[in-house]
Amino acid sequence: MADQPPNPESRIKLRDGRYLAYKERGVPKDDAKFTIVLVHGFGSSKDMNFNVSQEFVEETGIYFVQYDRAGYGESDPNPKRSLKSEASDVQELADGLQIGSRFYLIGISMGTYTVWSCLKHIPQRLAGVAMVAPVANYRWPSIPKSLMKNDYRREVLKWSFWIANYFPGPLHWWVTQNMFPSTSMLEKNPLYFNDQDIEILKHTKGFPMLTKERLRERGVFETLRSDFLVAFGDWDFDPADLPDPSLSGPKKSLSSVHIWQGYEDKVMPFQLQRCLCRKLPWIKYHEVPKGGHLIVHYEGVCDAILKSLLLGEDLPMYRPKSVIIEP
Repeated sequence: MADQPPNPESRIKLRDGRYLAYKERGVPKDDAKFTIVLVHGFGSSKDMNFNVSQEFVEETGIYFVQYDRAGYGESDPNPKRSLKSEASDVQELADGLQIGSRFYLIGISMGTYTVWSCLKHIPQRLAGVAMVAPVANYRWPSIPKSLMKNDYRREVLKWSFWIANYFPGPLHWWVTQNMFPSTSMLEKNPLYFNDQDIEILKHTKGFPMLTKERLRERGVFETLRSDFLVAFGDWDFDPADLPDPSLSGPKKSLSSVHIWQGYEDKVMPFQLQRCLCRKLPWIKYHEVPKGGHLIVHYEGVCDAILKSLLLGEDLPMYRPKSVIIEP
């Protein structure tokens, strides 16, 4: 685009006047065999680390677009953020960068609610989809009560949502006080992360937007709050009701949809993902045996994600241990 500065970190203007910042990786766009839009998670940015080997990227011919979702990094906030606006942002980004009528989409952690929205609203634009360590919304009607009954995460999310929705001022004050755990304490907490996750966090930046210094910025706080409220609020659809996107559009419009889950994920339990995939048999389910929530950082996992998504390879080591799925 002529009005974009010639550097790897640029912005495009959306129809509503907001700007989205993006970053390009991999082979040059015009030489690519595969184009992938990467969607970051909570407290992250376009600078997230998708740990794929450069050799594989070059051999396969992959061009990546990583962007700051609304309000994150260098992107403008969206006071009207919604499920649908997240999908619209992805579509406008793709159009603005002229990456073609169809592209691959990969979402990480809480960024997967953007992916679900794209599957709902713009399935015709998707060549294939992967969701890595996806979050689930306990308000989805399809989640059986038996799976939620003794899940402490449901209660934590329920009260966190209520406070964030009705008491944003006191919440902002509280998270910036010394009584609130620091980011480093959260990152070392075995309540959220398994041993491999904690080891990973010793060598990565973790969650830069969740530090007390950044949270004191009202704009940062409001971005995180709005993101959380949309992800875990009332949705206008249940993912379990989505039709097979490969059958709802032009022939071969979408190759496959994948979910990658850590068996030891303490943020979102594997039982929820297995249950959802039973209801949606067109999703290919992969499970990392000793994986926690940060599997996107594990050596070899991102290569496996791309081999499965782009090349159709089925790696036995990531098949679920058991075919039994909770009712």
